[in-house]
Amino acid sequence: MASLDDILTTQKNGVQAINAYVNGLNRLAGTNSTKKIAASTTQLVKSSAGWLATVSIITTGDIVTFYDTNNTANTTGNEICVVAGTNYGVIQLQLPFATGLVVKTGTPTASVSYT
Repeated sequence: MASLDDILTTQKNGVQAINAYVNGLNRLAGTNSTKKIAASTTQLVKSSAGWLATVSIITTGDIVTFYDTNNTANTTGNEICVVAGTNYGVIQLQLPFATGLVVKTGTPTASVSYT
């Protein structure tokens, strides 16, 4: 027969496994999202490390560029992704960033999900 300690340890292990699963899903889906980022805008989205999950193209245009920086004036050389803004819809990106996240839109408007 299992002791109370064995039962509680099993319960704790189950809770930790479920938490890890939920955290993984949240990272993939993004736990935060921006409102619409207007065309021709450079916007600081997050000022610390995180995970870029998706971009939603609301109004089509040329490109949306993502930078790993926490300063909108310091984007040179920090590009982590450039997305063509020619199709409506959600584009899965799934990219980590270490310093912060800045989004620069060309002519499209977009929304970003991140963790």
